[in-house]
Amino acid sequence: MTSNPHEELTLTDQIQSRLAKLERLREMGRDPFTVERFDRTHALQEIHDRFAEMENSDVAVAGRVLSMRDMGKAAFFHIADQTGRLQIYARKDDLGDQGFEAVRMLDTGDFAGVTGFVFRTRTGEISVHARELTVLSKAIRPLPLGKEKDGHHWYDLTDVESRYRQRYVDLVVHPEVRRVFEQRAAILASVRRTMTALGYIEVETPILQPVYGGATARPFVSHHNALDVDLYLRIAPELYLKRLVVGGFEKVFEIGKNFRNEGIDTRHNPEFTMLEAYESYRDFPRHMEVIEQIVSEAAMAVHTKTQIEVFGQELDLTPPWPRLKLYDAIRERAGIDFAGAPDEAAAREMAEKAHVDVEGITGFGKIVDEVLKTRVIPHITNPVFLYEYPIELSPLSKKNPVNPRMVQRFQAFAAGLELGNSFSELNDPMDQRERFQAQLDAKAAGDEEAHVMDEDFIRALEYGMPPTVGLGLGIDRLAMLLTGQKSVRDVILFPQMRPEEPGMRPEEPGMRPG
Repeated sequence: MTSNPHEELTLTDQIQSRLAKLERLREMGRDPFTVERFDRTHALQEIHDRFAEMENSDVAVAGRVLSMRDMGKAAFFHIADQTGRLQIYARKDDLGDQGFEAVRMLDTGDFAGVTGFVFRTRTGEISVHARELTVLSKAIRPLPLGKEKDGHHWYDLTDVESRYRQRYVDLVVHPEVRRVFEQRAAILASVRRTMTALGYIEVETPILQPVYGGATARPFVSHHNALDVDLYLRIAPELYLKRLVVGGFEKVFEIGKNFRNEGIDTRHNPEFTMLEAYESYRDFPRHMEVIEQIVSEAAMAVHTKTQIEVFGQELDLTPPWPRLKLYDAIRERAGIDFAGAPDEAAAREMAEKAHVDVEGITGFGKIVDEVLKTRVIPHITNPVFLYEYPIELSPLSKKNPVNPRMVQRFQAFAAGLELGNSFSELNDPMDQRERFQAQLDAKAAGDEEAHVMDEDFIRALEYGMPPTVGLGLGIDRLAMLLTGQKSVRDVILFPQMRPEEPGMRPEEPGMRPG
């Protein structure tokens, strides 16, 4: 066993050393890769928490080796599991010659199982005195090292691209990253509890769809060989969920993946997780209350409070949240009154006078949306609902009966993030056909994200759909808000990356058979 596992060796040297130790373990009849199980009695943090009652108790613990210190006839090393880390004390007199040699075959990154008793060392550190050790797995590749400080090394992975590409290493060397994903799991569980408690039924709808729809986005295209047809990864589950409403499900929700063939940035990943829900006989203000409840209860699940600090800002997520008309918010923040714009040309002129770059953006609604994204959303701190949107942005929403140029829709924002979207659903099949046709005209004019015609969905509406409100809430965005992460990649375990270029992963000797 190397007393200093951080000595200056090349990667190939370190791998060859580890492979040699693996071969020695096999010669000793202790091949770690043949071990099928190890029965633990306690998690590591539990031993710290219950030391007063567990001192001198027999335990069986396991974890990844993080540090090694060889004292000749004794050794100290630390192991870590999901709950924490713990020191192990091993003596040759207790383990015997072969058992202690197995200890000396350990490297940082290996997994070890230890049976022994709990005690406190002379320096006061809670530890397990080993009576038996099993090497459970051998790490052939060493963990990446950080910089030296005060004569000590620590593990680190600072290159951002490497952290996302090798998330498995990122999780090992950055426990705080693992904590973010534990919080994300708590958020998901909370959302499901909230929706179920509100009486919604969870359903699953197709991810491969013959006709994509439910949002304005470019799809990913696949091909089904047996049917010889093109299929699309769904951009939203909306049109299928509304088919279920037609079929008599009055309160449904789905949490699942959507896929949009779009750019990648700190707010967007082509594969993302959404909650979508629909409720019959209600209108869009109902879902303002639902989103308030979802977000506030998720905040309680993660922080045990609804007043939190995010991105250096103090946020109060306690319901109720303010409600503000979209055009009023734009007028207050950007000085533009789109209510007085009769057409796209007028909207473009207003935006340009306010120094908003709308070059290359076509359509009245998309100009409004660009002003919203650049001049309003970045300045939102505490949560707010913006409602009443131009019809061009919402081809599946009911018109405002007072102003038919607007639809009954809202979006929820907090800390500069768009969290959710909701509207009173269009259930008039004739109106729906006209809006699909307008989207087809927009697609023919060059809008690659416009809706396509979905004849089966129109047929479903012709059978009758009751007044219905729907919502979509971004789980990734909610996780960003509640965990304080500025990039969506930091709340997605395996974000989409460019393929590794040839030579990024060198061929190390001895790593492959043959």
